Amino acid sequence: MHDDHRITEHRLRRVLAERIRPAVRSRSVPLTVERWDAPGEPVSVSEGLAAPYRPCAAGEAWGPAWGTSWFRLTGTVPAEWAGRTVEAVLDLGFDRMMPGFQCEGLVHRADGSEIKALNPYNDWVRVADAAEGGERIEWYLEGAANPVLVDHSATSEGDRLTSGDRPLYRLARMDLTVFETEVWELVQDLDVLYELMMQLSGADARRYEILRALDRALDAVDLDDVPGTAAAARARLAGVLATPAGASAHRISAVGHAHIDSAWLWPLRETVRKVARTTSNMVNLMDGHPEFVFAMSQAQQLDWMKQHRPELFERIKKKIADGQFVPVGGMWVESDTNMVGSEAMVRQFLYGKKFFMEEFGIEPREVWLPDSFGYTAALPQIVRLSGSGWFLTQKISWSQVNAFPHHTFWWEGIDGTRVFTHFPPVDTYNSDLGAGQLAHAASNYREKGRGSRSLVPFGWGDGGGGPTREHLARARRQRNLEGSPRVEIERPDAFFAKAHAEYPDAPVWAGELYLELHRGTYTSQAKTKQGNRRSESLLREAELWSATAAVRVPGFRYPYEELERIWKTVLLHQFHDILPGSSIAWVHREARATYAQVRAELEELIAAAQTALAGEGGTELVFNGAPHPRHGIPAGGAAVPDAAGAVTLADRPGGGHILANGRLRVEIDARGLLVSVRDLAAGREALAPGAAANLLQIHPDVPNMWDAWDVDAFYRNRVTDLTDLDALEVTPAAGAAGPVTVTATRSFGASTVRQTIALRPGARRVDLTTEVDWHETEKFLKAAFPLDVKAERTSSETQFGHVHRPTHTNTSWEAAKFEICAHRWIQAEEPGWGAAVVNDSTYGHDVTRDIRPDGGQTTTIRLSLLRAPRYPDPETDQGRHTLRYSLVPGATIGDAVREGHWLNLPERTLAGAGPVAPLLTVDDPAVVAEAVKLAEDRSGDVIVRLYESLGGRATAVLEASFPITAAVESDLLERPLAGTAVAAPAPDGTIALTLRPFQIVTLRLRRG
Repeated sequence: MHDDHRITEHRLRRVLAERIRPAVRSRSVPLTVERWDAPGEPVSVSEGLAAPYRPCAAGEAWGPAWGTSWFRLTGTVPAEWAGRTVEAVLDLGFDRMMPGFQCEGLVHRADGSEIKALNPYNDWVRVADAAEGGERIEWYLEGAANPVLVDHSATSEGDRLTSGDRPLYRLARMDLTVFETEVWELVQDLDVLYELMMQLSGADARRYEILRALDRALDAVDLDDVPGTAAAARARLAGVLATPAGASAHRISAVGHAHIDSAWLWPLRETVRKVARTTSNMVNLMDGHPEFVFAMSQAQQLDWMKQHRPELFERIKKKIADGQFVPVGGMWVESDTNMVGSEAMVRQFLYGKKFFMEEFGIEPREVWLPDSFGYTAALPQIVRLSGSGWFLTQKISWSQVNAFPHHTFWWEGIDGTRVFTHFPPVDTYNSDLGAGQLAHAASNYREKGRGSRSLVPFGWGDGGGGPTREHLARARRQRNLEGSPRVEIERPDAFFAKAHAEYPDAPVWAGELYLELHRGTYTSQAKTKQGNRRSESLLREAELWSATAAVRVPGFRYPYEELERIWKTVLLHQFHDILPGSSIAWVHREARATYAQVRAELEELIAAAQTALAGEGGTELVFNGAPHPRHGIPAGGAAVPDAAGAVTLADRPGGGHILANGRLRVEIDARGLLVSVRDLAAGREALAPGAAANLLQIHPDVPNMWDAWDVDAFYRNRVTDLTDLDALEVTPAAGAAGPVTVTATRSFGASTVRQTIALRPGARRVDLTTEVDWHETEKFLKAAFPLDVKAERTSSETQFGHVHRPTHTNTSWEAAKFEICAHRWIQAEEPGWGAAVVNDSTYGHDVTRDIRPDGGQTTTIRLSLLRAPRYPDPETDQGRHTLRYSLVPGATIGDAVREGHWLNLPERTLAGAGPVAPLLTVDDPAVVAEAVKLAEDRSGDVIVRLYESLGGRATAVLEASFPITAAVESDLLERPLAGTAVAAPAPDGTIALTLRPFQIVTLRLRRG
């Protein structure tokens, strides 16, 4: 039997490759090809059609990296082909190994309308199902010469400014052909049955039943007349293809999909074209296959079609109305979720769902994030408050150490909200629906005996063209086939409804979905991350001050259009290969320029609103955009600050300096390092005995594979402390309220750094600024803070709250979290006292603990400042950076929340008439106002989004400084929440609130 199997396998592989597959196209005639190479960036379709073409032939080299070539294709269907199925085969020089990561094409009619795309596994265009003969062809093929950048080596081709001009591709076949439908169907039969047979065990009789049927089918094929004998061969396979699956067979909901990274190994402009190519393929495939369902996330990508390909967008809209093209996810892009800020995470859903509802009348219920690099524990509450109830991811299957224990489960967030979640056991979001992948899905499924179904996204992604007719052929054959899971093509919401009904008591996973891989994405491309954090902070201020001015100042116009446009720009750049720093140089170069433009526009909006609020006058007002009062200035208001005392400066015995401000006493040694930071009120030293803080440490950083994505644990095995000093300078306070600063300058490798330590009057934190001129390669820069704290866990800010993580490594789950993400702060404490490190643009951190000879425990928090990976951008992080962070001794979680906001939302000074009262105030510091804005519907209602920040119950009073008639608790899309009442404010205009731990509350305040 074993030898029979091998003989049949070898026979089938040879006959398929050499005789049957080539016979799918029995006749061919060449098309006439002409060519025009677009100079520079891609041109419009109209310009491409009108271009001056020159003769071209198959075999010609074309396409320098990022170039575009247009090909005019003309020809006539031979008269003798009348009645035959005719297709064109258009091969741009494809490598069949990497669809989506090489050249691609889009075919247009002479009027400019799209027909379909060309990809390695989709290189055909149908001319006629039954030709009349004599049909005239005139098509225009837009070829994109995207370079192959997937080999993980440093390359200059990741930016058009540095890429070469040598041609990358060679034009291959450009022919009209006769398509032999029966031969193509035979190929599909043989492929499905052979792969199924290979999945069955040697003890399974079904294996040998298929083996014998394959033998009989091959015997029926006349190799000199494959088209004439294909039907006879198929007849010998009909029996085994008709045998139904067993009643207990795993059930697969197959969903057409084409995951397209909004930027990655290509720039944003190329993503627009990838989306056009893929969606043109999908609507084309739907025309001939009414059973086909295709799911597409990312409102941004459909908005691009509306802007750049309006005719195609109308075709998409028609297929959405028909139910075949299914918008999913409800987000603006498939964003990163680790680093995206609280309000930005909300706006991903607000603007994503707003687009889907306005354009298509559809509100997706499932959140679709298959490829993001881990998932914040704040997400379940955000998902539910956005009006969604289901969550899908795939990426957790990439974890290196611990296999996730569930595939269908309830995911519980930091506030206790749960969302029904599915993690497809097929372990890919680009399935080919082959028997091997389906068998893996069934055997891998962890809910056996309780659930019976899983979801499989199928199709070539990232510009590979999406699902193909071959995928649909596999689905049809495996719909009810013995030995295979049952396959049903259906919408994601149909799957979730069935899975939920079948398994309502699924197990619960509480907390973050941490990806045990790609931990370097918390740090790579520091300027992209800095641009994101600062844009989020500026957007908060622009909305706060604009809303305050719109309510207070007659005639002031709230900048609805500008804010929405800027928000969408920031949201786009939170895509999970842009913000994480894992895209090519071109992407990050453009991101830096975009963030600079965003900053300039938002500064103008802020200045306009604050000027309107301040009025005419000469009083120096300080505006406080943070959610907590500071220096006598109310949150969200402006006033003259209180006097804060002074900072003293003294020499330190043995070298260095001592700073003090009545709250903290700070010692800086002769190396320019912090060696003592004493909390004077508590009488407590923050730093571990004999240790130095704000200590820069550098590690070699050569991960095993994914350079920009990964840091592997072995990087810690070698470390160099950067303690050598070039210069130490002191700058005394410039005036009574100014800080005292000590600046240390250091050199290392090819780089230099200036570390400034500043103590401000009345401050409870030590402010630290690190200015680096970074020219290292494959190095990792950290800033260490060894704290004299016995902390069993740390608390790290995430969206609308924080997460606790153990400092021990008792299990492999804790050990795998050797690099973690925090937003504005990370805090460690023992009963009665703690300390925090806050930052203005850093996300990556690590925490270790050690027992000292004196028996005390040192908990060391380190910030991950810079990396220098070589792929996909060999110049990652090269150049100048300014990074700010602070040490806050004696900090509770509440202190960390407050100081984090203060550092990220610095005060602004402006001359005006007098104080500006806040638009809204909250009397409990645990309740944070995350956003204050005017409603999206332009009703003039004020939206305030609050959350409980400490992880406990809170009772607070919200007071508005303007007349309100009602307060409506709303969802994140500013719609009334089902089951909640419209709250009438008290006679004094206040609103009483009770919040559970980490609860988000959005109120719509109707102005009287």
